[in-house]
Amino acid sequence: MTLVPDPATADGHLPGTREYRRLVWALFAAGLATFALLYSTQALLTELSAEFGVSAAQSTLTLSLTTLGLGAALLVTGPWSDRIGRTRLIHASLGLSAVVAVGCALAPTWETLLGLRLLLGITLAGLPAVATAYLREELHPSAHARAAGLYIGGTALGGMAGRLVTGPVAELAGWRWGLASAAALGIACALAVTALLPRSQRFSPATGGAVSVLRMARRALADPALLCLYVIGGCSVGALVAVFNVLGFRLQDPPFGLGVGVASLLFLAYPVGTLSSAFSGRLADRVGRRAVLPVGALVAVLGLLFTLPDSVPLIALGLCIMIAGFFAIHGVASGWVPARAHAGGISTGQAASLYLFTYYAGSSVFGSLSGRAFTAAGWPAVVALAAVLLLVSGALALALRRTPSLLPASPAQASQPSGRSRLGSFPTTSR
Repeated sequence: MTLVPDPATADGHLPGTREYRRLVWALFAAGLATFALLYSTQALLTELSAEFGVSAAQSTLTLSLTTLGLGAALLVTGPWSDRIGRTRLIHASLGLSAVVAVGCALAPTWETLLGLRLLLGITLAGLPAVATAYLREELHPSAHARAAGLYIGGTALGGMAGRLVTGPVAELAGWRWGLASAAALGIACALAVTALLPRSQRFSPATGGAVSVLRMARRALADPALLCLYVIGGCSVGALVAVFNVLGFRLQDPPFGLGVGVASLLFLAYPVGTLSSAFSGRLADRVGRRAVLPVGALVAVLGLLFTLPDSVPLIALGLCIMIAGFFAIHGVASGWVPARAHAGGISTGQAASLYLFTYYAGSSVFGSLSGRAFTAAGWPAVVALAAVLLLVSGALALALRRTPSLLPASPAQASQPSGRSRLGSFPTTSR
């Protein structure tokens, strides 16, 4: 049954209203939980390597398999959300993920832990699949980019919490209690989302069967701008995860010799990502996404270079700069995808799922490659891998400046299978 919008929210919730604040804080908490659980093993890789007798490259599987499961599940949850609704999927995802996270802390063997981490990726897919589409549907168009930036800011803090909370706890009480602390955070956030998240007011269930889904997927893969954004997401996060997957090994080796708890303090750089994503979202609302995206890639490369010397202060500074650049890229790109898809008459849920599929595929593939690169040639090889990925992101961001904008599709256009949309008079910075 199609939901009838409340007249007061016919154009979406405006900043400053109670419903806007509830929605933004709920998705902030949901992003916090999702990414705390996703990255909860990253600060523990050295502990897991010692506990189970596996190599550095093998230890990264606890993250790579989770992102692999997440990316694969997104291909299902995105189209599914177009039929069952956004909020139901968010609640189910957070609840099931908290249960699986508790199981990870109790895993008796290495193989069991890997299996549960893969399952965790699948259960986590509900939120990332629908978050940006939900924001586009429920908020006033003037608030889309800034709200997407705030949501990505929540994911940035979640990424920090997943690493920063587990590291010190694991040093004091062992890796199991480290993972249990992340599970407790996930449970608390799930309860907060249950209390805060408003019901959808502007969601209309999609119609049609598998043929319709495949047709829409083909259209989401036919737009050159969307293709660029998908690859930008996969390459940029691949660079970030490559650096953080092996950072603990580098800092615990000579000449640093830091413990897991102290090394995890470098994840305090993550709040910079929260500020960066929120700022870049507001800036994109003013000057356009096309202007902001290439700058984010340039900033990330600059930060990466600062991590080359064997100096903890320079490494910390470089991480702050790189994180700022990455979250500018991701915050803008992830909000651009549903806006572009909507303007072209493409399913926003499906387009967002394809973006996140490549995002997590990049995280999984390049995160695993970083362990092999570090084993083979040390930190400079990891920096080289990350730099290439960021340069590819920057080049595609520049190419997007030459991609024509689209007018929002009319209902008639949205139902056409051809995927054609008119070029229009929207500012080239917007769509």
